[in-house]
Amino acid sequence: MSSVDPRTPVLVGTGQVTHRSGSGPTSPLELMVEAARRAAADAGSGGDALLAGVQSVAVVDVFSWPIPDPGSLLATELGLSPRETVRTVVGGNGPIALLGDLAAQIADGTLESALIAGGEVVSAFRTAMTTGGETGWPTQPDGTAPSRVVGKDAPPSHPAELAAGLVVPANYYPLFEHALRHEAGRSTAEQRAWIGSWWSRYSEVAAGHPNAWSRTPMSAEQVASPEDGNRPISDPYLKCMVANITVDQSAALLLTSAGAAEAAGIARDRWVFVHATAGGADHWLVGERDQLHRSPAIAAGGAAVFGHAGIDADDVALVDLYSCFPCAVQIGARELGFVVDDPARPLTVTGGLVFFGGPANDYVTHSLATLVDRARQQPDELALASAVGWYMTKHGLALLSARPPARPFAHHDVQATVDAGPRRTIVDEPSGSWTVESFTASHDRGGSANFGTVAARDERGRRAFAKTDDAATIARLLADDPIGQPVELGVATGFAL
Repeated sequence: MSSVDPRTPVLVGTGQVTHRSGSGPTSPLELMVEAARRAAADAGSGGDALLAGVQSVAVVDVFSWPIPDPGSLLATELGLSPRETVRTVVGGNGPIALLGDLAAQIADGTLESALIAGGEVVSAFRTAMTTGGETGWPTQPDGTAPSRVVGKDAPPSHPAELAAGLVVPANYYPLFEHALRHEAGRSTAEQRAWIGSWWSRYSEVAAGHPNAWSRTPMSAEQVASPEDGNRPISDPYLKCMVANITVDQSAALLLTSAGAAEAAGIARDRWVFVHATAGGADHWLVGERDQLHRSPAIAAGGAAVFGHAGIDADDVALVDLYSCFPCAVQIGARELGFVVDDPARPLTVTGGLVFFGGPANDYVTHSLATLVDRARQQPDELALASAVGWYMTKHGLALLSARPPARPFAHHDVQATVDAGPRRTIVDEPSGSWTVESFTASHDRGGSANFGTVAARDERGRRAFAKTDDAATIARLLADDPIGQPVELGVATGFAL
C-alpha cells in the first residue's frame, strides 16, 4: 500500500442483475437495490461497511422511471445517509461521466466513497402497459431535485434533421454506416456480410455472460440475413444490428479511495484502479459535423487517456467499445486505433447492446462492471471502456487496471479541442442540385420501406437533409449506391435521384 497514493480512486465492488419474467424484483429501484447489495458483497470483507458509509449516491438517468432524484430513494432503501445524490442527464455516456466526476473528487481529496448505479425495467414495463396494468413504482413530488446533475443536455436534433425523418437513433446511425460502407468500397450486401462476420462473435460473447439478456449465439449468416424475425429496421440495418432496449437490467459500482478501501479492509485482489477518464462531445448537431463517419471527440479522448498512461491501443488487452449499432464500434475503433474484426481481441466483454442488452443510458455501468471482473482475473492488463450518448454526440472513455497507475488520476475534458474543428452550415430549405453524402430508408414492421432520407452537400460544403415518401424514389435509393451522385432537392417528392 505504501506505493499507492491513498487518494487514488479504485473500484472495489460490482453488482449486476438481469431480471427474468416472473422472478425477483420488478422495478428499477428494486433492481438497483439488489445490484448495490451485490456490489458490496463482491467487495468482500468490509464491503457492507463501505456501502453503508458512501458519501455520494449517483444514479444514471432512468428511461423507464423518469423521476428527478432516484438517488435519494435508492439511498433510503439501502439505509444510507449520503451527503449528496447525483443524477445524469440523458445519454449513454452517463456512467463514465459519473465515474470521471466522482474519481476526480476522490483524487483531490474532497470525496472518499461513492455508489454508482443504474437500472431499467423496460421489458416488464411494456408488458404491464400492453396488458393495462399499473407499475406502482414510487413517485416524487414536484420540486424534487438531486444535489447535482452531471452532463450536458440540449435538444439533439436540428429542425431540418427532424423534417427529414431523423428522429431516433435508428434513423441517424444508418447514415454513418452507409458513409463507412461507401468509403470501404462495399455494397450493402457486402457490408452486412462483413458486419455479420464479427457481430456474430458478439453474440458468442453474450452467450457466455451470465447477465446477458440474449444468450443464444447467431451465425454470421443469420446476422446478415433478413430472415426468422431479423427484419429490416433502417437500411442497411437489420433488427439484430440495433440495440435492444427492451430489457430489465441493473448494475452498480462501489468507488472509493485507496485509503478508504484499505481502512475498510477490502482485500487488494478486489481493487481495480481508475487510471484516467476523458469526455467531450462532437459538434452537437449531426448536420454540423465535418464528416458523418468520424469522431474528433473520440480521437481526442483516446489521445488524452493513452497519453496520460503513456500507452497506445496495442497495450490495451480488455476492451468494450460502445455498440448500439455496428457503426459505433467501427468509428470508435478507427479513432482509437483498434481493429474491428480482430478475433484475438474482440471489442466487447459483454456481447454489446444487442445481445447482452441495451438498458437505455446504463449499458456502460455493465461494461465497466464486467471489465472490473476481467481486470481482476488479468491483473497485469489494461482495460478500456467507451460510452456514447445521442447520435455519436457525447463520448466518454475510461482506462482501468488492477495494476496501480504510474500517474495520478485525471479526467480529461477534450471539448476545446473538438470545438476548434471545422463546422458545416445546415441549410434549412435546400433546393437545386446537391451531391448525396449518405442515405437510409426506414422500414415498417412488415419489412416495407416507408420513407427514405438523404444527407447531401453542395459545392460550398454546406449540408442539407431531405425526405421522400415516394415509392419509386425509395426503390432507386436502395437499388444502387447513390453516394457521390447528384440529387435534386426541393422538389415535390422531397428529393429526386
